[in-house]
Amino acid sequence: MNRIRLEYEMKSRGVTVDQICEATGISKAAWYRRLRGDTEFTQGEIQAIINYLKLESPMGIFFTEEVS
Repeated sequence: MNRIRLEYEMKSRGVTVDQICEATGISKAAWYRRLRGDTEFTQGEIQAIINYLKLESPMGIFFTEEVS
């Protein structure tokens, strides 16, 4: 997960941590655990974040492109 990119997308849209937590149903403690990489976002949480931030794709934030 690319924490910096997620935070950038939130800030560029004026979305606070409180707002994204409310929209996704994630507690603030769980949010920060996920950002640190202690736990992973679920598929449903990723979809809720994408919808709330109106992102076109989760690529670059939640998934990285690997070229072999």
